[in-house]
Amino acid sequence: MPGARICLGLESSCDETAAALVDGERRILSSVVFGQADMHAPFGGVVPEIAARAHAERLDVCVAEALVQAGLQPSAIDAIAVTAGPGLMGGLLSGVLFAKGLAAGLACPLWPVNHLAGHALTPRLTDGIAFPYLMLLISGGHCQFLAVEGPAAYRRLGSTRDDAPGEAFDKVARLLGLGFPGGPAVEQLATAGDPTRFALPRPLLDQPGIDMSFSGLKTALRRTRDELVLAQGGLWHRDRQDLAAGFQAAVADVLGEKTRRALAVFEAEYAPAAPVLAVAGGVAANRALGAALHAVAKTAGFAALVAPLALATDNAAMIAWAGLEQAAEMADAPLIARPRWPLDTAAAPMVGSGRKGAKA
Repeated sequence: MPGARICLGLESSCDETAAALVDGERRILSSVVFGQADMHAPFGGVVPEIAARAHAERLDVCVAEALVQAGLQPSAIDAIAVTAGPGLMGGLLSGVLFAKGLAAGLACPLWPVNHLAGHALTPRLTDGIAFPYLMLLISGGHCQFLAVEGPAAYRRLGSTRDDAPGEAFDKVARLLGLGFPGGPAVEQLATAGDPTRFALPRPLLDQPGIDMSFSGLKTALRRTRDELVLAQGGLWHRDRQDLAAGFQAAVADVLGEKTRRALAVFEAEYAPAAPVLAVAGGVAANRALGAALHAVAKTAGFAALVAPLALATDNAAMIAWAGLEQAAEMADAPLIARPRWPLDTAAAPMVGSGRKGAKA
């Protein structure tokens, strides 16, 4: 174990400002997240300039609240871990600069953390599972399968070639006239829809491998919507429900099949004694997708471990824990903001930029 020292985590990579205090015994002493959805909703997506300004204005308040929740004074902080990438440059700079000033004032170590490593190590924080395990990260900006071999050792088995699932959900929500963020709105609309009414594609299922694609699915839905509007002069509520249900079912089919392939590859190459599929990222909260992943994992003989919602979406507790786990590797790492920062540096970059930078 990393020990009983207390780490302050800071997260500001996209549209959540977060601070948390976590100790080396896997105890979350406090966790504060200030969301920005109301600020970005009028624009239908995250506006980087607005996000960066909000982070700069809220980070100190966020840390103060985290200390109050934990009942601690700043002097109790033994180390600080801050998200240094990947993400929106303005938000990353806000967090890194704030962390540097605070660490200097407290005279404590400061560790740069990869946001994706925070998600990837969350199962270690919540359940203390052993390495190696398979991680599926599905969020607004990322979608990839990772073999997590150690605190700072990751091997990418597959990733999206374009849109991440969360991006696709947000874009579909805009196409259907729903609000932002789009994921919960599409899921709610889909509950009363017919997923079989429209023949939407399942991209890349006819090709071998684990890589995914969601951009073509979104485009197919737009074309179907436009055809309906042209044929009947508008879009009925029932049309929206069926389109949402069809889209969600297609995403579930793609993720389910790609997960099945990833599980087979992982088991063949690592032969874990107690195989685990861990899932993190905001899209993991979607019940239909979660059910599909649980079913695939059970069939393959894997335990499915889905992060609780508070730790699946962007938060600082995962950053603090990643800092504690990676302290030895990150002690001399350069503290710079990196809008693109893949976990598996040996893997070829994937196509697509995304809300949080490089896909993988």
